[in-house]
Amino acid sequence: MILHQIDLRGFRGDEAAWRQRLPRPVDEQDRSSAAVAEILSDVRTHGDEALRRLTARFDGVDLDRLQVPPAEALAALSRLPADWRRALEVAHERLVAYNEHEAQPAPPPFELDGVTVEHLIRPMARAGCYAPGGRARYPSTVLMCAVAARVAGVPEVVLCVPPGPDGRLDDSVLAAAAIAGVDEIYSVGGAQAIAAMAFGTESIPAVEVIVGPGNRYVAEAKRQVSGVVGVASAFAGPSEVVVIAGEDADPALVAIDLVVQAEHGPDGLAWLVTWSAAMADAVDAAVAGIVENSPRRTDLEATLGSGGYTVLVDGPGEACQVANVVAPEHLELMVDDPEALLDGISAAGAIFLGPSSPASMGDYLAGPSHVLPTNRSARFSSALRVDDFRRHIHAVRVRPEAIESLGGHVEVLATVEGLPAHADSIARRRTS
Repeated sequence: MILHQIDLRGFRGDEAAWRQRLPRPVDEQDRSSAAVAEILSDVRTHGDEALRRLTARFDGVDLDRLQVPPAEALAALSRLPADWRRALEVAHERLVAYNEHEAQPAPPPFELDGVTVEHLIRPMARAGCYAPGGRARYPSTVLMCAVAARVAGVPEVVLCVPPGPDGRLDDSVLAAAAIAGVDEIYSVGGAQAIAAMAFGTESIPAVEVIVGPGNRYVAEAKRQVSGVVGVASAFAGPSEVVVIAGEDADPALVAIDLVVQAEHGPDGLAWLVTWSAAMADAVDAAVAGIVENSPRRTDLEATLGSGGYTVLVDGPGEACQVANVVAPEHLELMVDDPEALLDGISAAGAIFLGPSSPASMGDYLAGPSHVLPTNRSARFSSALRVDDFRRHIHAVRVRPEAIESLGGHVEVLATVEGLPAHADSIARRRTS
């Protein structure tokens, strides 16, 4: 059996009992905070010199330069096979369409009793995007981050990507940056890239917001610099999926979708939740077959060994409860009537409805960003959105008659709170 099995059948209605039996996520902060803090301090103190030294240490590459010339991205775009380029362009077109839809203007100004509040939206001046490297290339992540920033109106979009073994960035990643209109590209990865974008170095001016997924060190670095800069999508770390499968689901499709997320590498999770023991057995066998024949077998075995589970429950209601406890990045509802389960789901980064809606579509072309909250942060955060690159400012205009009709109440409240200057600022404006 390749997936660890947890049997929660018979615990119907006893939520406390089955919560205790579910494995708790590893506290990523405890595992990596000290190492990340050291990297952040190093970059903050030593700038580019630290970036070069850390790149040599973690990526095995000695770099003469950090910034990738813009012409290299355009050259990479011209080198791409036609079908690769068209796929990136289609993804870009769909992301622009979705983000423009999401970025519709604010409603008309609010007006009541002489007070008008206008909702102003201002884009960040400079956004930092992070795309992982090392184990795989992620041009799709470049598009997901940069398109939302561009549609939001951010004038300067920066990209950091770990260099490959030869010190270069992959053509598909550079091409995606060219398509999305990224302004600056840097061959820097890991926690040190997050530090550089947050604090600034000689080569990399600081940004106002950092977005993009990464390993647990990247995620922890973003957590630590939050407050120095804006950090979107609370904890976009190692990939996760929960598949809720009914009796009639196709075990082969369930299995491949579990493997899809495990394929991203270590520290992720891939959970099957079902009320069918036969389905559990069939999916486990199918996963084992896929893993055995995969060129990424070692990575898959490591991820499933630590984060692969089958949870047996009494029915769909309990399956939704398990999903809410896990609060996964991706949740697939492989049941006959997936919409019927939606009301029972309160925490997930993205939900995929039915057997023809795999998370892979969301990874590339569905429209919303695939930069999603992980490590249970879907309980309080959401997918990367246009709004993550914008500030919301209230512009308040108070007419003199409103000072007369409402000012007395403000004076009372300010006096109650012991703030006499607040009260006086109103009193000086009142004529009676």
